[in-house]
Amino acid sequence: MKEGSVSSGGGGHGSSMYANLPVPHSDPFIHQTLADDDDDSLRNSSSSAAESSVLGSDYPAPMSGENSPFIMSPWHQSSTPPPSAGSGTELACNGLIGSLVREEGHIYSLAAAGGLLYTGSDSKNIRVWKNQKDFAGFKSGSGLVKAIVVAADRIFTGHQDGKVRVWKVSPKNPTVHKRIGSLPKLKDVIRGSLKPSNYVEVRRHRSAIWIRHSDAISCLSLSEDQGLLYSASWDKTFKVWRISDSRCLESVIAHDDTVNSVVAAFSGLVFTGSADGTVKVWRRELQGKGTKHSPVQTLLKQESAVTSLAISPTAAVVYSGSSDGLINFWEGERHPTHGGVLRCHTMAVLCLAAMGNLLLSGSADKTICVWRREGGVHSCISVLSGHTGPIKCLAVEPDAGAKEYGGSASSGWVVYSGSLDKSVKVWRVAERAPEALLRGPQHVPVDPQESGYRGNRNGVRAAA
Repeated sequence: MKEGSVSSGGGGHGSSMYANLPVPHSDPFIHQTLADDDDDSLRNSSSSAAESSVLGSDYPAPMSGENSPFIMSPWHQSSTPPPSAGSGTELACNGLIGSLVREEGHIYSLAAAGGLLYTGSDSKNIRVWKNQKDFAGFKSGSGLVKAIVVAADRIFTGHQDGKVRVWKVSPKNPTVHKRIGSLPKLKDVIRGSLKPSNYVEVRRHRSAIWIRHSDAISCLSLSEDQGLLYSASWDKTFKVWRISDSRCLESVIAHDDTVNSVVAAFSGLVFTGSADGTVKVWRRELQGKGTKHSPVQTLLKQESAVTSLAISPTAAVVYSGSSDGLINFWEGERHPTHGGVLRCHTMAVLCLAAMGNLLLSGSADKTICVWRREGGVHSCISVLSGHTGPIKCLAVEPDAGAKEYGGSASSGWVVYSGSLDKSVKVWRVAERAPEALLRGPQHVPVDPQESGYRGNRNGVRAAA
């Protein structure tokens, strides 16, 4: 994974984001899933082939005004059977190709690397899938699995208990994963606890050493070229870890509320998004054997929580998803400027993933919107539906079988989506859009009154 690789876990702090959505009704599934107890028992897993495509060739005709804006929108596609691969149409390139089910709990995190898919859930288990089949699994002693990233031969998992655990595949048996440590290391915690100067206030009348997160891990992001791992937490900080020796180099008090997302990006920049409604830019400087991150810009300040971030791998573009269902984006390598707002979802955007010229957005409305960027213009080319619960995480890898569908090996993607319905669905997505779905640009020009975007502001909190 290269710089900017970020865990797929998203969705923000707790369930409060669902209360601020611009929809007059609540989603009963959300309350049901959040109230369910953890299920730690290991059960039989299954994978199923897709029975229908999520793409239709025609747009639904306008119905009565009582229908939801999502159903009435011109880019919503009903689920209809796909045309055959030999029909010459591109519609066969996009759609559901399988489902992975193991009744262990709600899926909160995903990572795809080296032909393997890692899934994390609230059962504390990490499952490993290969070729859409259950391949292996390992279990953490405690802590819901909120985030997963893979760096070379190591797997990092972020947990509800505030720890980052480190795993390695056995060289003798690829199905065996051994825990080789945690962040911070126990000896660093013991050594740090002896010095009063290492303690910082984490809550009123409560202090903790600065190298340890005092609340749940929300996100992990890699900067592999620098050998760094970033962890974001509900404790309002992000921390910087050196992968080679598992040492915490820096802790930054980044926001006034939960840090829901962190991503290492281009030109030494790091972006953070928070439940306080802001997206901030930080510049990384290497100082001796350590790092220093300084605040550069506040890109966004709004009432709705920022739940997820993603960086385009092909251009200097950063995306943020919010609990109001909107996606903001900024362009520019040194000082990003606001490019517009993408509207598709009727409920909170819980996760984002960018690959090639495409952006995927997963939502509490149980759909995935596929966006294609051409220059500064974004078009919604399809909406993937099939989950029965909110979509919490996304992972992507190149589609080795894209040539079979009339494209090049680099023109197609396999997309994995994890949901609170306890399943992972597998989709095929093409770089080129089906012509029947191209309806022109769907991004909304900058309108501060409409979108809640308020531009840059002074008074960015300095790192502690």
